[in-house]
Amino acid sequence: MTEPNPDTEPAHDPEVLQLAGQVFDLAREGGTATLAAYIDAGVPANLTNDRGDTLIMLAAYHGHADAVTALLQRGADPNRLNDRGQTPLAGAVFKGEDAVIRALVAAGADPSAGTPNALDTARMFGKDELLKLFGAQ
Repeated sequence: MTEPNPDTEPAHDPEVLQLAGQVFDLAREGGTATLAAYIDAGVPANLTNDRGDTLIMLAAYHGHADAVTALLQRGADPNRLNDRGQTPLAGAVFKGEDAVIRALVAAGADPSAGTPNALDTARMFGKDELLKLFGAQ
């Protein structure tokens, strides 16, 4: 049995890397229909980049509620932390993306997950309506 060659593994294939870059760009830009088609064709819904950011993290941070919803419907984890301990929900609170926040909460995103978490972020910005949405005072 031969050892796998890291230079020929799919993660090192230039075409695979280019495709992954395109998929991450779709999440950032809100290309919902195309992004959903890639996930439906087999791209992992929880694909992460070199910083641990998932597709849903990027879509949430950039305010694309439709893309967030499409990813959630396809199994994306709303509570997955990136390498800095951040969640999509905390990022959406930080950016003031109300439609994204509501989509994530409806899908079970945990406002106490991550550092800083969504609760702390809402408190920092005086977002009392979000604290109520999260069930906090």
